Amino acid sequence: MRNARIVRFYLHKTLKERAETGNHNFINKFCAVLEREGFKVKFHNDGLEEQMKSRVRPGYSVFLMSEPTDSRGVSIRLNYFYPFWNIEQSGKRWEWPVAKARFDASEVPVEEAQRFARFWRKRLFEGAAEETTREGLVYVPLQGRLLTHRSFQACSPIHMIEHVLEQDREREVVATLHPKEHYGDEEIAALEALEARHDRLTVSREGMVPLLQRCDYVVTQNSAVALSGYFFHKPAVLFGRINFHHIAANVHELGVARAMAEVVGLTPEYDAYLWWFLQHMSINAGHEDAEGKIRDALERAGWLEG
Repeated sequence: MRNARIVRFYLHKTLKERAETGNHNFINKFCAVLEREGFKVKFHNDGLEEQMKSRVRPGYSVFLMSEPTDSRGVSIRLNYFYPFWNIEQSGKRWEWPVAKARFDASEVPVEEAQRFARFWRKRLFEGAAEETTREGLVYVPLQGRLLTHRSFQACSPIHMIEHVLEQDREREVVATLHPKEHYGDEEIAALEALEARHDRLTVSREGMVPLLQRCDYVVTQNSAVALSGYFFHKPAVLFGRINFHHIAANVHELGVARAMAEVVGLTPEYDAYLWWFLQHMSINAGHEDAEGKIRDALERAGWLEG
């Protein structure tokens, strides 16, 4: 029976072991909701062979940070900061409901949002996010595949840097390499050639926090650094589609020239947005409403009867 009341989690080895021993708060709560709704739960490794078997196995599937293999699956993903999670029918963040939702700061409880942002600003960055300047610096955190223009991007990352240099002719530009990415010789050569042609460009491995403290604004495809920058009250230009685009200057909506021109004057309600995006629109596994939100997500996915 294809829609048997069984849910299979496909997880990497370490997380699978934690889930099986009840040592993962979010998955514990997810399973508690499922069991109350009459589902049985099983855990599998997340190798390709196991994931392909999900297409013919009875019941429903949960995948960690990957695209569901069919309409009976959902993807779970940490929403950038622990313990905030999402349960979605797509592995692509820019297709999630939050990405399509409208953010209205006037609908956010102001004092609650300020308390929330203040708590997480201190929790995540200690005192660093309270000590900021604007020193005539554009921070460009790079991700991977620097020479490739992917479908969710307005241009390739290397062309993004060129656009920044062309559109902002006053500020220094610091482009940083991602510590977990492997860059090929051709990518490094392209960066070095660009750096040699532009005195204002520096390619760096400096850490995120000091650059967020000093920069005027962030430019990226869709790096989570831009979201972290909201805690520092630093505006962002996004060249890629993503789920936290609402208060950024979005190249897909505005075009390159207008996005780059508008970012300097952006003064969004950062604290209201952080509350809306993290607390309201995702699942805080440490909050009392977590299981209710998990159930809501399963209802949206069509897993629950009635």
